[in-house]
Amino acid sequence: MPTHNHVLTTTAQLGQILQASRKSKKWSQAQLANKLGLSQSRVSHLELHAEELSFAQLIKWCAVLGLELSVGLRETRAEQTLTDW
Repeated sequence: MPTHNHVLTTTAQLGQILQASRKSKKWSQAQLANKLGLSQSRVSHLELHAEELSFAQLIKWCAVLGLELSVGLRETRAEQTLTDW
């Protein structure tokens, strides 16, 4: 199974990734909500307003969808150029 890593810089991007991951499993918002212990309307809201997710909610959401979080130092443009060679 291919691995897709995404560098996120906005909460809107996070919401899009969460939504796309749910859809890739062919789960409705209601199905995901059931697994998370939330309402369907709350899942819908959080996919559009990911900035409102608590860290604990985000970790649980990722676990349910089979995602992992990674935090690291951002490369500067010069470092990116060197590693691209």
